[in-house]
Amino acid sequence: MDIHAKKANEALSEPYQDRARMLISCPDGPGIVAAVSHFLHQHGANIVQSDQYTMDPSGGMFFMRVEFDLVQLERKLPELKEQFTGVANRFSMEWQINSVSRKKKLAIFVSKEDHCLVELIWQWQAGDLDADIAMVVSNHPDMKEYVESFGIPYHLIPVTATTKQQAEKMQLEAVGNDIDVIILARYMQIISPTFIEHYRNRIINIHHSFLPAFVGGKPYAQAYQRGVKIIGATAHYVTEELDGGPIIEQDVQRVSHRDDVTELKRIGRTIERVVLARAVKWHIEDRILVHENKTVVFN
Repeated sequence: MDIHAKKANEALSEPYQDRARMLISCPDGPGIVAAVSHFLHQHGANIVQSDQYTMDPSGGMFFMRVEFDLVQLERKLPELKEQFTGVANRFSMEWQINSVSRKKKLAIFVSKEDHCLVELIWQWQAGDLDADIAMVVSNHPDMKEYVESFGIPYHLIPVTATTKQQAEKMQLEAVGNDIDVIILARYMQIISPTFIEHYRNRIINIHHSFLPAFVGGKPYAQAYQRGVKIIGATAHYVTEELDGGPIIEQDVQRVSHRDDVTELKRIGRTIERVVLARAVKWHIEDRILVHENKTVVFN
């Protein structure tokens, strides 16, 4: 890791050694917030932030995100998780508790376009992404020198129509089971269902348009031909449906008839890099809950 990035990340994490985040989704009903709060109070935890959302108080789904401090968290966390199962079972919860001090490990997939990758590395180096970039995987050598200058391992795995299955096997071996999230930073290959199943709701893609419009190839040419007045980008989790996964973040910018395809691409690249970085930041900060093909994002 670059020495400046290391210092920035260490400084960011030091105040939060005893902080954890809890994510909960379950059928809505009375007493959920009270039960969670009472449990944390019983175990000496101090809630510092709490957000909740219900789809429908009568029979809908309930979502909750809680940040709390607990002295000697690392030592107490295994027992805390074990004892929370009683509360979770009572309300049929899907849940997780994550220590803030444990940095999530990122694997970034990239092809030739560098703007999204550069943005992520810049934010990581500045300490704005409190995570570890464990590796970059690419089917082209273009970004190798740049990536390795930051001390980040670069895995060059070429992909062709005839070698795609073998290449994905090599990618799975490179990523392994220790990566928390895979980021497709303009990685121009379709991910197979087998690969997706290994990392369900842990692969984030940036789509170069405001979904669900202009899907497929040459979106800016399509936008130009239609004379659009707004262009955008969409960050979403990858599913077997191409560009149809749960949407995490979107943004747009107004354009005019004076903007040609080149200018639309320039504007679009700026939106893409910002939208993807936001989505990644929210994921690593445990702000996203996925329900069916939608997301609840506490930001």
